[in-house]
Amino acid sequence: MDSNNQKLSIVGAGPGDLDLITLKAIKVLKSADVVLYDALANEELLEYVPTTAIKVFVGKRAGMHSRQQQEINKMIVNYAQTCGHVVRLKGGDPYVFGRGHEELEYAAQFGISTEYVPGISSAMSVPGLAGIPLTKRGVNESFWVVTGTLKDHSTAQDLKFAAQSSATVIILMGVKKLPEIVQMFKQYRGGNEAIAMIQNGSRPDERFISADLENILSIQEKEQLKAPSIIVIGQVVKERDRSLSSLLEAQGVRIEE
Repeated sequence: MDSNNQKLSIVGAGPGDLDLITLKAIKVLKSADVVLYDALANEELLEYVPTTAIKVFVGKRAGMHSRQQQEINKMIVNYAQTCGHVVRLKGGDPYVFGRGHEELEYAAQFGISTEYVPGISSAMSVPGLAGIPLTKRGVNESFWVVTGTLKDHSTAQDLKFAAQSSATVIILMGVKKLPEIVQMFKQYRGGNEAIAMIQNGSRPDERFISADLENILSIQEKEQLKAPSIIVIGQVVKERDRSLSSLLEAQGVRIEE
């Protein structure tokens, strides 16, 4: 393969809803020779890919690593060198805890042309789609996006700093760490702080639970939300209930106290 035709496109697939992918991402998919796609990328997006293109699932989820990262890096280079344009399709935005830049750097070492196509991050879109604004005047001043689990499977230390702030905190990859997260935030914010969990956000099978820190563990034990789920902690979580109440009242539905 001519080195001038070797290319890697790191593409964000958005949070899951097919309509939440960018026009540029679709254009890139239509020009692919090879697509390496993740577990969080909606497989229906492959309909935009040429029928002649090679499509390879390289998904990784907690406890279910189909391909290790080092192997994926090598696949990117091998396919680019032998086939041409490789599209790496990743859920959400590839640069938000998606290891997209690591893959881009690796490919660039081999003289492969690279590009980054942003996606709608699930960290920011999924709470909003569930009725939770990440910021609201008079309620909060900022938001943090933090990973719940580090590469060595330990709990991220930045969560402690986030808990001490007044910010809305969005936690990715934190379901298995929920008891530790709840204990940490209760220490600094008290048991009445609001928390929500959203599984499969933006998809038809989305699930949602909310409570305060004091009660969320018992609710989660009953409902058993699983990964991929996003955790949102902060007073903005209560805005969802206020919006629903306002909607019901506007429709003439009486709300019992």
